[in-house]
Amino acid sequence: MAESTEVISSCLNLMRRLPPKDIENSLEGLLNLVPQVTDELLQRVDQPLQEATDPETGRRYLRCEYNRDASSYRSPWSNKYDPPIEDGFTPGDRLRQMEEDANMLLDAYREVYFSGGVSSVYLWEEEADGEADNATGAAGSFAGCFLILKRVGGDGEEGPVGAWESSHVVQVVLSKKNPTQATYKVNTTVMLSVGPEDEAVGATSLSGNLAREKEETKTFSTDSDHLQNLGVMIEAMENTLRSDMDGLYVQKTRQIVSSVRSTRGASAARLQSPFAAQLQGAVGQHGARRQGGDLMSALNAKLGVPPS
Repeated sequence: MAESTEVISSCLNLMRRLPPKDIENSLEGLLNLVPQVTDELLQRVDQPLQEATDPETGRRYLRCEYNRDASSYRSPWSNKYDPPIEDGFTPGDRLRQMEEDANMLLDAYREVYFSGGVSSVYLWEEEADGEADNATGAAGSFAGCFLILKRVGGDGEEGPVGAWESSHVVQVVLSKKNPTQATYKVNTTVMLSVGPEDEAVGATSLSGNLAREKEETKTFSTDSDHLQNLGVMIEAMENTLRSDMDGLYVQKTRQIVSSVRSTRGASAARLQSPFAAQLQGAVGQHGARRQGGDLMSALNAKLGVPPS
């Protein structure tokens, strides 16, 4: 048991240091090396989201571990698996209604913030019964995931190529002491990749991922209140991670590039040096008084070069 825990810890540490854009290949290589921890790694390593189209509604949705049953994936729009399977998991009627409402809300949020892309919400009962709370009429404790994928460029489109992927795994636990309170836990992971490639900049790759957790206890009275409370937390988490991602990856990369490659001429860069400015002033003053060889003597004196 201890050996298995050490192997998993080493694999996770390695995955954190490998390029996020190659996460699928890296994970596949690790699974070939240590197949005994396959299930654990698949559960703990966030993989890139995949798009699919619901054959019944024609709407796009996202595939992930949370809507997969064997080799089939459940669409949040039709609540059916593709390819079709028997006895695939589906949420109860009350939770399914919440799932439909959540998909509608997240779809509107995605359109406002990202102007395109794909979003999906999947919910499941957290407890075995998953029945409604008789005191409030609200659903029992549950969990779920809110997923957003926005791609830019690629497939012949002009401009930068990249993707934003955000996964919010949530858990709602009703309070046993107060029937109008619930604890909301949000575990957010954001994966960003940008890879412009043209004659002007060459081949460039910038990718990274960040994860944050947040927990709050709030009041509720209906199922809609759960979605509202989760929505506020998810929006705040995305704004925080967007800011952190910009500071940690984008601005840091810009700082490094600026430090190794000047965007101005070499002469302008030299004039920024205090010593160069002093030297230029001394030469100008001396040149106003003397001519010819005296100028070279003044330069030598300023630089500390002994006279020949």
